Parts: sequence; C-alpha cells; structure tokens
Amino acid sequence: MLFANPLVSREGTAVVLAASAIGAGLAMIAGIGPGIGQGYAAGKGSEAVGKRPKLQSQIIRTMLLGQAVAQTTGIYALIIALILLFVNIFF
Repeated sequence: MLFANPLVSREGTAVVLAASAIGAGLAMIAGIGPGIGQGYAAGKGSEAVGKRPKLQSQIIRTMLLGQAVAQTTGIYALIIALILLFVNIFF
C-alpha cells in the first residue's frame, strides 16, 4: 500500500514517473551538505594536527567519527533516490 494509488490510471503513469525522477534528483541535492561539512571537518582536523602533532590519533579518530555521522544524511538521500527511481509502482 506504500506506493499504490488507486486514483492514478494508466494515463497518469507518465506524470507519476516524471515526478519520481524529479524527486530523486532533488533528494540527491542533499549530498551537497555532507560534502561541504566533511571538507570543513577535514580542514579543521589538519589544522589541529599541525598545531598539536602529539594528539594526531585522537584528532583523526574524532574527525572520522564526525564525518561518518555527517555522511548518513547523504546515504539516506541516495537510498530514497534509488527507491524512487527503481521501485515499480505499476505492477
């Protein structure tokens, strides 16, 4: 029942498929935010290692954990886009 819409007939399939493609494209725009955030975290991590080289392992560990958390929104957007593109709603 998730994708079933009894109000859409065979004539409206093109509209639904086009809207799904547009929605998938808009979902992939969500990849811009995590990319910028990860680049910022990597830059600040490099600065911190340059200032305190003895704390390199702790800084890198914290930086990678933060980047992994930031990447989850991009992964969710990819999953949504793939579902919108490849799930056949019209059996």
